[in-house]
Amino acid sequence: MTEPTSSDAARIRLEQARRLLALAQTGLHYATSAFDKERYDEIAKIAHRQIAEAASLDTIKVAELFEFESGYANPKLDVRCAVFDEAGRILLVREIADGRWSLPGGWADVGLSPAENAAKEVQEESGYTVRIERLLAVWDMNKHGHPVSPFHIWKIVFSGAIEKAGMVSGTETDNVGFFALEDIPPLSLGRVLPEQIRRITELHDSGAVDFD
Repeated sequence: MTEPTSSDAARIRLEQARRLLALAQTGLHYATSAFDKERYDEIAKIAHRQIAEAASLDTIKVAELFEFESGYANPKLDVRCAVFDEAGRILLVREIADGRWSLPGGWADVGLSPAENAAKEVQEESGYTVRIERLLAVWDMNKHGHPVSPFHIWKIVFSGAIEKAGMVSGTETDNVGFFALEDIPPLSLGRVLPEQIRRITELHDSGAVDFD
């Protein structure tokens, strides 16, 4: 039997802490007595400390991240779009936050469908207007090799076809380019992994859909 690594143990602790925090958040939403709310609030604080330890973050920072999370606890939704040029190269944008590259995309906005979110993110971050053609993948980031995150995140990836070029209108990216698989630049691993870029290319070419 393979012994769990320290990284595996950290991920298990993080998942347990996320679950504990989700129970506390949901409990706070439905609790009616001050006694219950006090207890759920204490559970949330314990979970904040555990998440901070597992993700190597400051406890205060973790509390700030979840400050406005309320109601029934759900995974967060990250929407991305894969766009290819005529040579089969994939569109990537450089993130100002870490200077690394990613598929255009981000958190889903209220009031837009997943596909509408994907098209909006492409336009804002790359300047390209695209037509969303189909769904490529729905992934649970817990099941992939991303760096640990305080949040439980689901990633939806669409395929988009270029309709026209334009100017970048967002503030989160500072460069845009099309890349062949053998020339992929350093990626923002919290957003996308090299093996996911390869898989997305396979899905785009084959017409298949991947999901966890």
